Amino acid sequence: MSVIPLRVLLPTAIPSRQWRFYTTSNALDLRVRLMNEVKTAMKDKDTVTSTTLRSVLSEVYAADKASNDKVPSSTIANILRKAVIRRDDAAAKFSQASRPELAEKELQEKEILSKFLPPLLSEAEIDQVLGQVIGALPAELNPQKSLGRIFKEFYSKIDKSSVDTALVKQRADALLAKSS
Repeated sequence: MSVIPLRVLLPTAIPSRQWRFYTTSNALDLRVRLMNEVKTAMKDKDTVTSTTLRSVLSEVYAADKASNDKVPSSTIANILRKAVIRRDDAAAKFSQASRPELAEKELQEKEILSKFLPPLLSEAEIDQVLGQVIGALPAELNPQKSLGRIFKEFYSKIDKSSVDTALVKQRADALLAKSS
C-alpha cells in the first residue's frame, strides 16, 4: 500500500497548504471486487446480478458486525462458497419439485457467485501438504487416533477457504490407511 499526497485546491477560505492522503492498494480484495461488480450491474440494470451480489454483501456485512471489524477475504470466500452450495442445493430441490424455472434462476445465481471464488487446491497439492504433516508426527502416536492433530496442523499451513474440507478428510483417511 502506498500513500499518495494530493494537494487540494480550494477557495481562499481554506489555506492552500491542505493535503489529503489517499491510500491505494495494488491488489483488489474480494470485498472491493464484489462492490465494484454490484455498481456495474446496477448501472447496466442487471437486476439478477445486483440482487445476488447484494445478498452476499449483506451476509458479509453481518459477519463484519458480528466480529466488530471487517472480515478478511478468506472469510468472504467462505461466505461465497456457502452461498454457492446453498444455491446448488436449492436448484436440486426445485428440480425435484418440477420447478425448472426456479432451478434455472438458482443455477444462474450460482454461476454469478462462482466467478468470485478463488480456485481450490488440487488433490495433489493437498496430498503433498498432508504427507508433510503426517511425516512430522511423532512415531509413538497412532496416526488414526491423531486425526484432529493432523487437521489442526494442516489448516495452520493452508487457509481453509482454499480447500474443499470433505476432500481433505477423504485424502487424510486414504493417506493414513496407506501409511499403516
